Amino acid sequence: MSSAQSTGADVEAPAGLADSVRALADGRTTATRLVTEALARIEASQGTLNAFRHLRATAALAEAAEADRRLAAGERLPLLGVPVAVKDDTDVAGMPTHFGCAGELPAATADSEAVRRLRAAGAVIVGKTNSCELGQWPFTEGAAFGATRNPWNTDHTPGGSSGGSAAAVAAGLVPAALGSDGAGSVRIPAAWTHLVGIKPQRGRISVHPHSDAFQGLTVNGPLARTVADAALLLDAVAGAHPEDPHRPPPVDASAAARRDPGRLRIALAWRPPLTLTGTAPHPDVRRAVTELAEALARLGHHVEEARPRYGLIGLGFLPRATAGIAELAALHPEPALLDPRTRSALRTGTRLGGRVVRAAREREVRQHRRIGALFHPARGRAGSGYPGFDVLLTPTTALPPPRIGRFDGLSAWRTDVAITEACPYAWPWNVLGWPGINVPAGFTPDGLPVGAQLLGPSRSEERLISLAAQLEADRRWYEHRPPATR
Repeated sequence: MSSAQSTGADVEAPAGLADSVRALADGRTTATRLVTEALARIEASQGTLNAFRHLRATAALAEAAEADRRLAAGERLPLLGVPVAVKDDTDVAGMPTHFGCAGELPAATADSEAVRRLRAAGAVIVGKTNSCELGQWPFTEGAAFGATRNPWNTDHTPGGSSGGSAAAVAAGLVPAALGSDGAGSVRIPAAWTHLVGIKPQRGRISVHPHSDAFQGLTVNGPLARTVADAALLLDAVAGAHPEDPHRPPPVDASAAARRDPGRLRIALAWRPPLTLTGTAPHPDVRRAVTELAEALARLGHHVEEARPRYGLIGLGFLPRATAGIAELAALHPEPALLDPRTRSALRTGTRLGGRVVRAAREREVRQHRRIGALFHPARGRAGSGYPGFDVLLTPTTALPPPRIGRFDGLSAWRTDVAITEACPYAWPWNVLGWPGINVPAGFTPDGLPVGAQLLGPSRSEERLISLAAQLEADRRWYEHRPPATR
């Protein structure tokens, strides 16, 4: 099955997010037209890509008509009338939040804070995109909804757990979408579908009604085809709920996307944290990331190989991740419907809860100091040898996108080993709570996308966004689309 034959995207692909905003403001299109066309693309592709779990067609069309009335009256908002999608771990009032699970769940009674902010910016939410069960894995497949497929080649996964959002944007079903990232779940599918995916600083985008999702590992983040579009969506949803525990000072992501980053010191790291799997990047991944590093050097940046001192950072991840899964799984009204691997994680998370999780979280200050020495050598241990880098560059994944079904039938342990071999690079930044961006790095000889991470210290989104925008202007990755959407 080829992607060119299978996506069903016979409706013209949409303009990007910023272009759509301009077209609406200038009167060159209408919100009703944009939403109608988005819904048509989704319906046409659903039998093959399977990007969406829920559509809200009637409500979205009514909201589009209201947006047209507001636009005609001269009102302007950052996203007024533009169709977007959100991941199905995100509460939308009146819709269930299945988060990849089977069974009947009650409808959410209120919007999440991120959705409230999207609505306040004028966006029209057309539906909720597929996620693997409770966001655990870097693939978007499950008994509850089937498999979400990669528009670049539908025999392969778009990644996970925000795979539905990534597939929807890459295929041109919507101009941008919101995902969430607890161990790379925005950056990994962005890498495997040729998108820009931003994991912001913890607290940048509220996760309310959760106060500290997955013990502080998970944040919401945008997926888009361009840096400017991802920055625009980030600006629209950024901000805290009154009950949020994390409140970083505001940033202007859109302004950063228009700003030169200056000459930066960039550390290139090939070695992932200790994984006990002997993981090394696939030759195609290494080639693509090397070419991107060479582009950065050509743009005037100093690029030098380095080894971050990750230490035993996994001891800060595993208890928090499994405790987060256990907390959500315990709320499911029909636990027997959960994947056996989820039930295994629930048992592990229950055992590792309480004191072990508190100890894991207390490690974070030391982890900030040790790994942060890459950026601030004076704050690390004496004799660290680091010159003080501005940005860390790594592969986003060690492997190109796996085939659909690669993880079927595996035990919990075998699944963990397989996903660690494929995706060993992203999760440490969730432990730290610091920002990172996936940028498209290129393609394998078979045409499968791969990506690279730009990672920074605390609250460094603006620098990372400026650097990503500079790379985008040079490499023009937005010119490449999946075959059926060109």
